[in-house]
Amino acid sequence: MTLNRRAFSSAALAGLALPLARTVRAQDAFPSKPLRIVCPFAPGGGSDFIARIAANVLTQQLGQSVVVDNRPGAGGTIGTEYALHTPADGYTLLLIAGSYTVNPSLYKLRFDPAGDISPVIQLSKGAYVLCVNPSKVQAKSLRELLAFARQNPGKLSFASAGNGSHLHIVSEYMFGMAKVKATHIPYRGTGPAVTDLVAGNVDMLIAGTEALMPHVQSGRLRALAVTTAQRLQAYPDIPSIAEAGGLPDYDVVAWHGLVAPKGVPPAVIAKLNGALATGLKAPELGAKLDPTGVSPAGGTPEQFGALIRAEIPRYAKVVKDNDIRSE
Repeated sequence: MTLNRRAFSSAALAGLALPLARTVRAQDAFPSKPLRIVCPFAPGGGSDFIARIAANVLTQQLGQSVVVDNRPGAGGTIGTEYALHTPADGYTLLLIAGSYTVNPSLYKLRFDPAGDISPVIQLSKGAYVLCVNPSKVQAKSLRELLAFARQNPGKLSFASAGNGSHLHIVSEYMFGMAKVKATHIPYRGTGPAVTDLVAGNVDMLIAGTEALMPHVQSGRLRALAVTTAQRLQAYPDIPSIAEAGGLPDYDVVAWHGLVAPKGVPPAVIAKLNGALATGLKAPELGAKLDPTGVSPAGGTPEQFGALIRAEIPRYAKVVKDNDIRSE
């Protein structure tokens, strides 16, 4: 009887070990076919640029081709919902930006933005810059601008890339913290907003350094502050909103990152994270990004997940306090 039990136990253990061995082999072999990065924004923009950098890094590090699949619409929710409903095998990744943490407050989503993802890595970090048209706004500093706004509620106008856009939310976040009111002028994208700011049809705009700094350098715009807590290495003469506006708690990072559907095996996530972390450290990549005010990020999946979970409630309060609706 004892021998039979031993025989049964050995057979049972062998049976359990086979599926485990297959799983380990499958993860060790990852990736065995091409990968895809779903970019929920249109080709040619900043998010598409970062997605293609990530695709190149993964191709070099993993030895498999990686394609970028652009699926824009509804503030990025169309491509996001599509990607998060694909198989959780690590072969389909999703590029997300800061707007990902705003969308839960604006749209009815068919997924849990924090619970239905497997964070992979934060790819980039940068800052937005607050600029004014010098022919319309006399303020030479953010403190002067906010003082004028307090004395003249609603007189100053600010542009954004649209109602509920990340640029709209982070602007209202600053105004709310400073306890001032300004008039929102939404545009259909950052490009038209920048064009009207330069033309003098609107007073100010918070947007990416790559969109605004060329106009600052030509003298057509005046940069007052950047949104991150620290100054940017690329533009050390521009103070932060925290220091220039007396708003020590204001800190907005313009970021991009990669996530996958919930349930991707931890070993696969670790392999993707390791490949990207290594590639992001390449000096030539930093040299390519630095002039734009953006730098490679990196870090662990856990750190990226914590960032996402922290920003969702922060921006939910801004949306509620200002009764912001999506377009």
